[in-house]
Amino acid sequence: MKKVFYLNTCDTCRKILAQFDLSDWEFREIKKEPVTKEELAEMYKKTKSYEALFSKKSTQIKLRELDVKSLTENDFKKLLLDHYTFLKRPVFLTGDKIFVGNDKKNVAALQDFFGITE
Repeated sequence: MKKVFYLNTCDTCRKILAQFDLSDWEFREIKKEPVTKEELAEMYKKTKSYEALFSKKSTQIKLRELDVKSLTENDFKKLLLDHYTFLKRPVFLTGDKIFVGNDKKNVAALQDFFGITE
């Protein structure tokens, strides 16, 4: 199983996805098809943290007046299942690995995974 969870309207997601041969990957546009409880559980198994999957840049944080510092793991889980923008993206999920987000370290790890050297 190889899935990539992304947001079609996110330029950063599209830019990252364009770097790799994803012909045998399943694409999940999270706005149209939100992450399921089972998928989130699979992601959690690999990260051991809902907070690691949580986007602290989500516009919903301000709209809902959330204090991110006071949130528990259970709060992060509920929010991730509640609204697609809370998922840090893109998320590349393989049988044994997960790559979460668009920071330089994660993109470098993805490039290494795909055998891309600069």
